[in-house]
Amino acid sequence: MKPMAWWRLALALLALVASAPAVRAQSMTMSTLEKIREYGAIYVGHREASIPFSYMVGDEVVGYSKDLCDRIVEAVKTELDDPRLKVVMVPLTSANRLLMLMTGVIDLECGSTTNTKIRQQLVTFTPTIFVSGVKAMVRKDSGIERIGDLNGKVVVTTNGTTTDRVVKTVFAARNFSARDKRARTHLESLSMVVSRQADAFVLDDALLSGFLANSPDAGKLKLLEENFGFEPYGIGLRKDDPEFEKLVDSTLIGMMKSGEVEKIYNKWFLSPIPPKNINLQIPMSDMLRDLLRNPSEEGN
Repeated sequence: MKPMAWWRLALALLALVASAPAVRAQSMTMSTLEKIREYGAIYVGHREASIPFSYMVGDEVVGYSKDLCDRIVEAVKTELDDPRLKVVMVPLTSANRLLMLMTGVIDLECGSTTNTKIRQQLVTFTPTIFVSGVKAMVRKDSGIERIGDLNGKVVVTTNGTTTDRVVKTVFAARNFSARDKRARTHLESLSMVVSRQADAFVLDDALLSGFLANSPDAGKLKLLEENFGFEPYGIGLRKDDPEFEKLVDSTLIGMMKSGEVEKIYNKWFLSPIPPKNINLQIPMSDMLRDLLRNPSEEGN
């Protein structure tokens, strides 16, 4: 990392610590359960537009990951014998989600975050809760039908995601070139394709399907069939906190073994979902079904 990048990271950390009451009050030597017990609240990070994992419908946070985290919160209440424990929902972006977890601003990161070996150096992940393919969204009139057609095109990805690395790896293997652009949010990336500022938006296919289902421009867009790769999602926890990790993992694994995770999956991927009651019709993959039978935190 360049020296200037380190200064920016340091300034960002200072800003978070100065502005967040949860961080000011918390000793970083305090375990997550101790922190939650002392302040009578659990801070749950969520996304605002990661359909169907974690997103806003009016003032309410909903989604597949949110439902899983709700069960974890109930387990924390039971563990602490505090049924009145306050739950504070904290909005996150792709760029700040890991930093918010590392600094203790949030206790759980409940969104659509890929578990990677690099990220495991910063935070801890639960066993995989979803496996997504990585695909490209293009305009129907673009003439782009496969990944090979993206050679020399403008490809946009969203800051803070692993997608840019995946695209560059695939392109390097094929000796392709692309003019890459970065956007601050997924919605901005999508608008760049719609407005012809970019030829393709590459992201996890489940998220792209969610955008297509709810976008007024859906009729102009399509997903390519080919995958760039596969991304295992996990719920993020603060690193080096074995007590909290054990509680969270045992809760999730119990849900996986009992079939509860599959029921929640069917609710969000095979049933009409808010706000437009559209069914994404994404059957559970064999890969995910195997991971529910044999939970793994391995990541990419």
